Formats: sequence, structure tokens, C-alpha cells
Amino acid sequence: MPQAFSGIRIVDFTQVLAGPFATQQLAMLGADVIKIEERVSGDQTRGLMHDDTGAGLSPSFMSCNLGKRSLTLDLKAPDAAHVVRRLVETADVVVENFRAGVMDKLGFGYDALKAIRSDLIYCSVSGYGQNGPKAGVPAYDGAIQADSGMMAITGFPESGPTRTGYMPVDMATALNTAFAISAALFRRQVTGEGQRLDVAMMDTAIVLQTAQISNYLVEGKVPPLIGNRSPTGQPTANSFQTADGWINVLALKEPQVRALFQVIGVSDAIDDPRFASAPARVAHYDETRDLVADPLSLETTSYWLERFAAANVPAAAIRPYPEVLADPQFQHRNTFIRVSKPDASGGMVDLVRAGYQADHDGPDTARPPPLHGQHTEEILLELGYSRTEIDRLKAARTV
Repeated sequence: MPQAFSGIRIVDFTQVLAGPFATQQLAMLGADVIKIEERVSGDQTRGLMHDDTGAGLSPSFMSCNLGKRSLTLDLKAPDAAHVVRRLVETADVVVENFRAGVMDKLGFGYDALKAIRSDLIYCSVSGYGQNGPKAGVPAYDGAIQADSGMMAITGFPESGPTRTGYMPVDMATALNTAFAISAALFRRQVTGEGQRLDVAMMDTAIVLQTAQISNYLVEGKVPPLIGNRSPTGQPTANSFQTADGWINVLALKEPQVRALFQVIGVSDAIDDPRFASAPARVAHYDETRDLVADPLSLETTSYWLERFAAANVPAAAIRPYPEVLADPQFQHRNTFIRVSKPDASGGMVDLVRAGYQADHDGPDTARPPPLHGQHTEEILLELGYSRTEIDRLKAARTV
């Protein structure tokens, strides 16, 4: 059976994380994604933590380019417009993540490409969008975390704001982009019309903070730095040190708090006015936290997890990656996909598949991340170029 986007061709001008991870989601559902790469060095991430073989298959690159084909192209070369025209004639979607206005200057903006194919879906991914006073300002994940308010609500009062240890804006923008393109493809199927899509990292960052921003918009509340405390202010929901690590406890409801006190051996505390109710515990935050923290420090994380599970107290270990990735749950979920590296090593590598499953024709691919320009000749031949014409394009350093 065909996958959801089998038969859909996407011309992908994106690089780094947000754009490539978005188009990878569609490639994993059957789309033919043709990755257009700078002729000499390719995607910026190819050289990050460069692999030993020198093949440009860094972890960052491989994690965002499964299932794609790579075509090298100098977009400023005289013959580039002809190659792009032929690509767009066969394409359903074009995705780019240059700074606002760059594609227009190159001659490959929406109006120019729509003239080639009227039902084209054209998606631009950028830091701040294609219009407004910040359009054209370059942006990276960390900068958007700072500029969007994310860092102002992340961190400890003692040490100040901090960014996350991963790239939430890039990855969420990717999923937002994949969703927008999917919706546009469905709309085209219904109406026959293409669409111009404008996806901004800043907009995505605001959407990710919907609950916190809504509190400010509705009630004027500016959230403070709370470290690992729960936004509810409950001292029984926090991270606590155990005898061999850390555990995150989320006892928010009254029955959960009573069960927590019972498990850790302080059940009599519920009769103390300081700990008898949620408002009282918030008013006596430090005393309540110490009441919970002291017993937890005496036993191992696994000891507490077993007892909390039996008592229906929500809790989870704070785990490092080696422990997380060894979790057998992922085997049942098919979270990772094993593919062969396309370099000379002949090795295999595990990569993240997708964040969901389907009973039929779900996210999957047999195509590994491409080498730089690996499919250039193959794609040009499909577009109708002769081998003589391809040799001429190579000699002119167009491809």
C-alpha cells in the first residue's frame, strides 16, 4: 500500500535543522524529497562533529535527512534557473529557509515559481517570518529562546535564565512546518489550488508557551524563574535527590500528597497545620520540601519508584541518555530506525524514526541520509537532461 505522500515530490532548499527535519517527516511518509545542496560543501551540518570517513555524515545531518536524495546546485550560476525550472515543473512542494527576501533576489521566490506551476505549495521557514520589522533578521534556536521569553521563565532565581539543553524551537518549527505542508496538500486536493506558507520560528516559540503566555494575556501574571518547581507552586511537585540519583515527583492532588507522605514515612505530617492543605503547603514551601527531601535522600531512585508506583504517586527517574535509550519501551514502539551508512564503511546507524505509529503505511524509509550530491546525475536524468548536458553543467560548476 502507498504511504500518505507517495507520489508527492518536494524540492527542498533548506539546511541545518528546522527545515530539513520538516521535510524528513514527509520523506518518511513516502514523499520524494530532493535536497538541493550548495555545490562545494553542502548542508552546513554535514561538517558538524565530522565523521571519521570524511563523508559529511555528521550526526546532526543524518538525523534530519533520512529518505532524501541530494542534488548539488550553485543557485547563482547562469544555468541554475533552468535546472530549478525543470525541478519545479515536476514538484508539488518547494521548501526554503533562507533569510526573508533571499529567494526573490535569486529569482526563485514564490511568484517566480508559481508562474512555472500554478498549484505549487511554497513554504518559507525563517526566524521571524516573511514580513514585519524583524523579517530578514537571522535567527538560531538559542536566539529565539531568548527573544521569545522562553529563557525568562527557565532557570533558577539564584543562577538566572538558562536555555534548554536541546533545540526545542528548531524541532517544533520542523513539526509545525510539516503540519502546514500536509494541510496545504490536503487543501490542494480539495480545491486544486496551491498555497504560500510562511512559518516562523518565533511564532512557533510563542505557540509552545501558550499556557504561560495565556496566563499573562488573561490575568497579567508574569511567570518567575522557578527552577524545577511545578508551575502550580506545590512543593510536593519537584525534583529531589535520592541516594543514587534524582527523581521527579508530581504529587499535586490531595490523595497523591497523602500517599506520598505515607510512602516516605511522614504520614503524621498531614495533621500539622503547615502541611494539611495545598494552600498551607505553598505558604510553608521550604518546610514542606525539606519534609519530602530528607527521606528521599536515604534510598535509591529505583526503591522509591517501585513504592510510588504501588501507591499511585506520579514520579519518574531523571535519567541520562545511555539509560533512556536502553529502555525496552522503545523496542515496542519502533522509535528508532536502523539504516546503512552510505559511505564506504558499510556500517549501520540507529536514528530517530518519528513521534507516532500507524497500523498501516506509517513513517518509514529504506533510504539512508544521502552523501553530498549522491543523486545529482540520477535526478538530472529524470528531468530529461542528457549525459552531454550534465557534463556541461559539471564543467560550468553549476552542479
